[in-house]
Amino acid sequence: MKPRVSLQDPSLRNGNFSLRIVPVRSEDIGLYEAQVKYKTEVHSCHVELGVITVTLSPPSPVIENELLLMSCNSSHQASLVETCWFHNKHPGSISRTFCFLSGTLSVFHPAMSDAGSWRCQLRYSDKEIISATFNLKILGFDGPTNPVVYAAAGSAAR
Repeated sequence: MKPRVSLQDPSLRNGNFSLRIVPVRSEDIGLYEAQVKYKTEVHSCHVELGVITVTLSPPSPVIENELLLMSCNSSHQASLVETCWFHNKHPGSISRTFCFLSGTLSVFHPAMSDAGSWRCQLRYSDKEIISATFNLKILGFDGPTNPVVYAAAGSAAR
């Protein structure tokens, strides 16, 4: 897993034995064990790493007005009960929410207003809720609705 894995060396002296994986990949799923030996004592802990994946089709950046499929999947083993998608146009405010059973959201004519922060939330039969946030980029024209621009003869038009 090198060079994606590191220990927080300065924190070791304070008892923080955190493992950092950047970026996390689907193949990193599994059970991890940490063992700390100090003199004659051995302490261990187990952590299970699950992964949630957000997939865009076509991949980002998305072109305005072309069909967009956003999928959200997780390595969690329970039955999926509900998938919700939240779109935040501005930080702290949720402008749109979509909830349904499938993990895929279809956006038939994405517009510039669809760009920004999206969060998918997966709710499972064992009451587990898992979510991931990503930033959607859309290539398009975010100008005046009237495509006619007038400029004085001899001047520069912008």
